[in-house]
Amino acid sequence: MKIVVLDGYTLNPGDLSWDALKALGSLTVYDRTPAELILERAVGAEAVLVNKVALIAETLRALTGLRYAGVLATGYDKVDVPAARELGITVTNVPFYGTDSVAQLTIALLLELCHRAGMHSELAREGEWSKSEDFCFWRAPLVELAGKTMGVIGFGRIGSRVAQIAAALGMRVLAAGEAGAGRPAPPASIDCEWAPLDVLLARADVVTLHCPLTPATKHMINANRIALMKPTAFVINTSRGGLIRDQDLADALNQGRLAGAGLDVLGIEPPPPGHPLLRARNCIVTPHLAWATREARARLMQAAVENLAAFQQGRPRNVVSP
Repeated sequence: MKIVVLDGYTLNPGDLSWDALKALGSLTVYDRTPAELILERAVGAEAVLVNKVALIAETLRALTGLRYAGVLATGYDKVDVPAARELGITVTNVPFYGTDSVAQLTIALLLELCHRAGMHSELAREGEWSKSEDFCFWRAPLVELAGKTMGVIGFGRIGSRVAQIAAALGMRVLAAGEAGAGRPAPPASIDCEWAPLDVLLARADVVTLHCPLTPATKHMINANRIALMKPTAFVINTSRGGLIRDQDLADALNQGRLAGAGLDVLGIEPPPPGHPLLRARNCIVTPHLAWATREARARLMQAAVENLAAFQQGRPRNVVSP
């Protein structure tokens, strides 16, 4: 089997091995592939693996020998799944690899908003503490989380793990949605209840996003929804940038209608230098790295190999649906 990885660098910048994938066929790995080179590099391949390279319908139809498209991520919006199904191409993803790493960064962003540890460390290094008339000083409001409410939008594996950590910090948890209708009860160890989205936004001190990007969720956090929120609330997004209308969030932060935001994802990635959220007040931006601990990437690599091996054995797993 001819196997081509079109954008392997983010998964493996050199600290992992492709050997297990190489054992499944003739393997070629490209660090990055611009759109104009996709066909040239993937022609003749039976299996193509991608992370952010787009496999649109036109491309899939041109790759007449392609039987398998493996997404090196959980989100698979870069692949035209209906077209793949029509063409008999199996599409898989890796849904479980990053739960702990993403939850960890979610809480890290929240704690940074609460204490601005990085900013205060830099101020101390620059001599501001040394010049202080008192034994301590701070340049931003300091926030205690115990007793506050976290609203979790998307109560899957990552959202529920974040909820567990929030509960350990003494927070109450609201999960977006209505109780019943097949929804599982929250774990007994978590002080959690289901709430309609607009109710959650109005009550939460922290809103954290953990849902996929779909037509229904695109720009779900926008000016109208932000208007429902407390001016003291924080927004955290470690899921997909398109869940938020970037300019609306930047405006709310700059106008003091929200207290802060911690974002690992933006609507455009990489963002242009003038992106509004890079300059917004009380906005912490990290460069889409929640998923990228070595431990999580190693699990992703192993799962991608197992997905392709299962396909070769006639029992595909983690097959996605539109």
